[in-house]
Amino acid sequence: MAWFSKAENDPSLSVPDVVEVPSPIEKVPENLSQKPTAAQSSNPNDALNELLVNTLGEDSTLVKILSSNPYFAAGFGLMGLGAGLAILRQAVLKGSNFVYRQMLVDLEIASKDKSYTWFLEWMSQYPKRSSRHLSINTTVKQHDNGSMTTTFNLVPGPGKHLIRYKGAFMLVARERSGRLMDLTSGTPFETITLTTLYRDRHLLPELLNEAQQRAIKQREGKTVIYTSFGPEWRPFGQPRRKRSLDSVILAKGLKEKLVEDVRDFLESSKWYHDRGIPYRRGYLLYGPPGSGKSSVIQALCGELDYNICILNLSEATLTDDRLNHLMNHVPERSILLLEDIDAAFNERKQTGEDQGYLSGVTFSGLLNALDGVASADERLIFMTTNHPERLDPALIRPGRVDYKALIDNATEDQVRAMFLRFYEGETEKCEHFLQSVLDLGTTISTAQLQGLFVYNKHNSQGAIDMVKLLKRK
Repeated sequence: MAWFSKAENDPSLSVPDVVEVPSPIEKVPENLSQKPTAAQSSNPNDALNELLVNTLGEDSTLVKILSSNPYFAAGFGLMGLGAGLAILRQAVLKGSNFVYRQMLVDLEIASKDKSYTWFLEWMSQYPKRSSRHLSINTTVKQHDNGSMTTTFNLVPGPGKHLIRYKGAFMLVARERSGRLMDLTSGTPFETITLTTLYRDRHLLPELLNEAQQRAIKQREGKTVIYTSFGPEWRPFGQPRRKRSLDSVILAKGLKEKLVEDVRDFLESSKWYHDRGIPYRRGYLLYGPPGSGKSSVIQALCGELDYNICILNLSEATLTDDRLNHLMNHVPERSILLLEDIDAAFNERKQTGEDQGYLSGVTFSGLLNALDGVASADERLIFMTTNHPERLDPALIRPGRVDYKALIDNATEDQVRAMFLRFYEGETEKCEHFLQSVLDLGTTISTAQLQGLFVYNKHNSQGAIDMVKLLKRK
């Protein structure tokens, strides 16, 4: 060929015998020539192998067996995954609790607290559209004519309910204990928890105050009668309509003096405390049956807007400890009434060791509850008796009984006042009636007079004609 011949003749076009090709990588870096560590590897088996080698040694037989076992490696991986999830769960819980404490606030109301009933009554006014579990609260109201009206109030049942109060949302959780029971009532213990935003926490006391005022308004113009039930006071029946002081007719000036003394005591709290005198006062009303002792106390409570707590000292299961507890936990604005105290303690009674708690309260237990070291302050106690001569002097000494009042049979002024109260304006017949009473030659009680007038509601002459039936045999 021509170009071969040309190349042979031209030395510059000759092909060299050896062609040197330069290497692109003269030296491999050490970090690329080594195997990745367990920390750098994404394979969990590598981390497991390294852990076993560091712990037991590279030449250990156990290392060789476990490192080649795929089930062991998988189990180790699952264990690590579980541990990681547990740590993550704890972190989420702590984080949520922190956020909860910073953003929300809780208020717990136990069923033993007074506000528990107030709140349930307050909740009954809310629409029930958002509630799927309701409870019923039945109330019976007795009218002046004797008729009764039954009202069924729906309140939130156990569970969670969402309400809105003054623009703020609140979660109401009512929980009932399945194990703990109130032995006095046989009902399970319950709690209500209110949850709202921290910024709206000021609404919680406002809500409870509104619930309290609503409960007070429902009892406005009425007197609540409490009786002891186990270790606590409970309302007895429905609240009674307040009795006016004008409906109780006593001997001239007696009612006014009694009311004045009670009012003076209630307004002298600072005076008692400044002088270190226990702020409590005891009253003893004594007189024949039917003279109006209990009526005076009921009318006094209506005048002062107080309630009545009746304590039966003759109750067989009443012990010294329970008596002291009850007398130290009398509801606010209440008068403690011990009726017919002579029937319970006409003699000093001491409990024998073999009788136990069923023997009732002891005389010394009553004295200690009245003015002992553990006795409560800010207390009004009224005692009544038909036989004051049977009372032990230690019971009615000053400090335990500070005011004594005789509520006796009807006087002439009382007979006249009661007749005109029932038959207003009939003054002439009133004098005839009074003379007929005087002609009996015996005393009569105000209860007897009232019974006669009630029987002849619209017939004053009938009352005059029946006076002779009041004569005692």
